[in-house]
Amino acid sequence: MLTFGLIGCGSIGGFLARLLTREDEELADRARLAAVVGRDPVRAGTLAAEVGRPATDVAGLLARRDVDAVLVCTPSGTHAGLAEAALRAGKHVLVEKPVDVSPRAADRLIAVARETGRTLGVVSQHRFDPAARLARTAIESGRLGRVTSVMTELAWWRGPSYYASGGWRGTPALDGGGALMNQAIHAVDLVQWLAGPVVEVAAHTARLAHPGIEVEDVATASLRFANGALGTLLATTAAYPGRTARTAVNGDRGSVVIDDDELAYLHLARDGEDAPAYGAYGAADQSAEHAAELARDRTRDAAGLLYQPHRDQLLDFCDAVREGRPPLVDGAAGRQAVAVVAAVYASAETGRPQRVDTGAPADGRQEERVP
Repeated sequence: MLTFGLIGCGSIGGFLARLLTREDEELADRARLAAVVGRDPVRAGTLAAEVGRPATDVAGLLARRDVDAVLVCTPSGTHAGLAEAALRAGKHVLVEKPVDVSPRAADRLIAVARETGRTLGVVSQHRFDPAARLARTAIESGRLGRVTSVMTELAWWRGPSYYASGGWRGTPALDGGGALMNQAIHAVDLVQWLAGPVVEVAAHTARLAHPGIEVEDVATASLRFANGALGTLLATTAAYPGRTARTAVNGDRGSVVIDDDELAYLHLARDGEDAPAYGAYGAADQSAEHAAELARDRTRDAAGLLYQPHRDQLLDFCDAVREGRPPLVDGAAGRQAVAVVAAVYASAETGRPQRVDTGAPADGRQEERVP
């Protein structure tokens, strides 16, 4: 059993607090929530009353001997500082994405986790979507052949009230960036988990629909992957009224498309198969053949989020602590996503292609696995 303390009582903190206190026999056997911390005493008190746990402060939470792990769900630019304090207090740490707003901050945090021997994970729940797991298995097994191209598009809308809901939103210091760092960081993590690391980008960013913010609401990038594949990235919060996030991975023997976290298209070449010379134009979808593998709990929280992917990531984190292994999304994986975002911003600023800062590998890092 891993007992968590929660720092941050905003939308994602509230969601995770409800997840940890809802009726779920398997999760309840491995994780429980002890207390919550929030900068706003009223909001913290409201959440504490809702989930039936006490509200405290950071010092009080870190001093509790019954707290084994801390969930950090505060503004992005505060993640590394709070997570480091928790690690040094002997706690394991699971940080909401991004791990922080720069690769350097991530490096410091990874070093502290190594020094203290505590487990560090980063919330990136889309790796736990059934469609993503199926795609990863197909790619790893070679069923797509050589991966040749990747396309990821997050065309969302965020109205003025969203940015006004927190003074940190839309600021470089605490948000770290705009549509790319805050919203599309999930897509950046997912495409690298599926297709391998991005090593170079050429990018543009703009602020076109939200004049009141300090960061981009549109980002585009051309991506080059370590395996030679090429890709494109669109991240925007200026696509009214908002569409779904979509990722496609194409190979010379198959293709897979994930749309709104669901499998939208899959074709894996069968033995002896030869596609028409001019292609199938979207025909020959095999996704229906995998319905059993795609089954999932579709229960949603009041915030609109599915419980299942976050639940499965929490289970993986608890198992990682117990087994003494890295979680599926460890600090190095969180850093990798932030490094690509940082390279996009640098390329947009300089007008030149930018190599991705890969950093030093974490000691003891195990090969990533499908959960």
